[in-house]
Amino acid sequence: MLLGTVFLFLGDLGGGEMMVIFMAFLLLFGADRIPGIARSLGRGIREFKDATNEIKHELERSVKDDDKPKKD
Repeated sequence: MLLGTVFLFLGDLGGGEMMVIFMAFLLLFGADRIPGIARSLGRGIREFKDATNEIKHELERSVKDDDKPKKD
């Protein structure tokens, strides 16, 4: 179910199609390089998430600073 929602943009993706995709991935990159690729992908996603959270916090902090009344 979860995998179906992740690949919703691909339409009805069955077990056979998933197996073909995984086998092609295995043949293209080899069993030795797949863990490294997965690690790199995970690091990239984590860095992207951290950067978006940092930008979000900066924007929230900026809005808070703008809302404070300034003394003259």
